[in-house]
Amino acid sequence: MRRSLSSIALVLIVLAGLAREAGAALQAAKPESVGMSSAQLALLDRLVTEAVARKDFPGAVLLVARKGKVVYRKAFGLSQWVPEEKPLTADMIFDMASVTKPVATATSIMILVERGQIRLWDRVRTYVPEFSAWYGEKGRRGEEAKLYNLLTHTSGLPPYTDAKEAARKLGDPCTMADLVKLIAGIPKERPVGEGFVYSCLNYITLAHIVHKVSGQPIDVFAAENIFKPLGMTRTFYNPPAAVRDQCVPTEVIDGAPLRGIVHDPLARLQGGVSGNAGLFSTADDLAVFAQMLLDGGALGGVRILSPLTVARMTEIYPRVGASGRGLGWDIDTDYSNLRGDLFGLASYGHSGYTGTSVWIDPQTRTTVVLLTNRVHPNDKGDIVALRGKVANVVAASIRGQ
Repeated sequence: MRRSLSSIALVLIVLAGLAREAGAALQAAKPESVGMSSAQLALLDRLVTEAVARKDFPGAVLLVARKGKVVYRKAFGLSQWVPEEKPLTADMIFDMASVTKPVATATSIMILVERGQIRLWDRVRTYVPEFSAWYGEKGRRGEEAKLYNLLTHTSGLPPYTDAKEAARKLGDPCTMADLVKLIAGIPKERPVGEGFVYSCLNYITLAHIVHKVSGQPIDVFAAENIFKPLGMTRTFYNPPAAVRDQCVPTEVIDGAPLRGIVHDPLARLQGGVSGNAGLFSTADDLAVFAQMLLDGGALGGVRILSPLTVARMTEIYPRVGASGRGLGWDIDTDYSNLRGDLFGLASYGHSGYTGTSVWIDPQTRTTVVLLTNRVHPNDKGDIVALRGKVANVVAASIRGQ
């Protein structure tokens, strides 16, 4: 009998491993089974359908989950308008843009913190010696930026730098190390910790630090330590050729839409691998990642982060409280409009320039993933208002514990 039980346990372990390798996905359930209203969630259909009809974007995938169950998952509209119209399906792969920041870069940084390889209080210059300080009146040197300043966008760096000018100086493509040296020398716009200025440059620098400390580029480190363990098989940088046709195209550049090629110019300059953008994923995979956070850093027997790490990442970082930012996550800033009006301040999320977003509410254990390619074909699509409206409908659908 004991041998039979052992054999059964071994089979279950193997099957669990195979399931993760095949791709993890949350199970579907009726809204009422997790305390939500089907009639209220049905209002989402009209909201998104009308946005598609207005041509705010070609199409969208919307997924809602609560308590580890998917209660709403639909694709709307088309995956592209040009060069010809093509349908959109709910499993298609989107350019995540800045959703890369919390999902890949910040999570990788915090894994290194947990391993004792770095501290958030470490000076940026420990890893990037060229990183300049802010200079005030009479040339007075300001305080040095620390890693938590990069994570919370309080380092003093400007929002961006010209990719064409960087290419002229560094070559195209260029290495992340060379780009980070260029970024390090950019004059800081304000003293460290004084004001939140959302900056892609912070996260390019953080990805370089991941590489320098771990010995692995951010795409390899994140795949091995986050995506593969969670079974997120459709989440990666530089999508392989085999799935390129399943990628939702973005802006038309040089006469053709970018498909499976990152939209962000600085990420594209680095060959598609960066800390600010470059990740591609699906609504299903993002729901798995969000559930890992809601479950305290582990899912399906696989631990990615400790519960305390998740708690610290998803609260406003106290050293820069006025920033409204957590460690990688947006909590209470001008970018938090995707929260809507009903989810509380314990909730958090992030959006991406291409039209992607995820919002997570630990109080109700709810996740909202809204993916669009609003930059297709000419970077004129609109998604901001819809995000908040979708969040309101979802929050209002919650009727029980």
